[in-house]
Amino acid sequence: MDIRRPLTRRDRLAPSAAAAYVKPNDRLTSRQRLEIYSRSYWYRLMDSLYDDFAGLRMVLGQRAFGRLIRAYLIDCPSRSFTMRDLGSRLDTWLRRNPQHAGDQFPVALDMIRLEWAHIEAWDGPAEAALCYDDLAEVGPDLRIGLQPHIRLLDLQYQVDELRLRINSTAEPSAKIAKPRWRMPEPRFLVVHRLNLSVFYKRVSPEEFRILRAIRDGKTIGEALEQGIAETSIDPGLVGSWFSAWAEFGWFI
Repeated sequence: MDIRRPLTRRDRLAPSAAAAYVKPNDRLTSRQRLEIYSRSYWYRLMDSLYDDFAGLRMVLGQRAFGRLIRAYLIDCPSRSFTMRDLGSRLDTWLRRNPQHAGDQFPVALDMIRLEWAHIEAWDGPAEAALCYDDLAEVGPDLRIGLQPHIRLLDLQYQVDELRLRINSTAEPSAKIAKPRWRMPEPRFLVVHRLNLSVFYKRVSPEEFRILRAIRDGKTIGEALEQGIAETSIDPGLVGSWFSAWAEFGWFI
């Protein structure tokens, strides 16, 4: 019997095998005690995903979400000491099993990416930040980096709007009105941590390309070339971007 998945009628465990792990008591056999532990463990896993992916639950509805996470946990049982990592494979798994999201598949993928980025931004590492003065008199060959907890997301649906409503309300998510999903409309998001809180900051396509290039190890000059080449953006506006990013503590 694998305690990492729900028990079925096909599960069989000899009393002697159960007794090797769990002792009986005056009310329950070894198998009965092990079954209680198995069910408790299983429901704890489900509760963790219910909390971490409240937005996905809203996108799919309670029943479809319940079926999805059961299938996911059976295929991808926990392999970490912490519940924090439980949903780390959900994006990849759903891409292989799109039937579990039905016609909400593209929205569900966007929401999973956002909610997993939130988890990573919440407890990801941080390094000493550079201030804007550190960048004021440097040349185009400078290489800097982004805080390791920052996640850059290119999304197609307004899932951030729904997740922000969930984040800011004490009501059960079932009482939050689900948005009318518009046609795919690219939006660019920086998920970051500031003062022990996680924020979603929308940025322009040009800002996103610059930040992605910096994250990928490009020099400042190369990042600007990738971000604003063949555009008529005012250099002063670019300077204001860098000033704001430095104020947020994004650069290392």
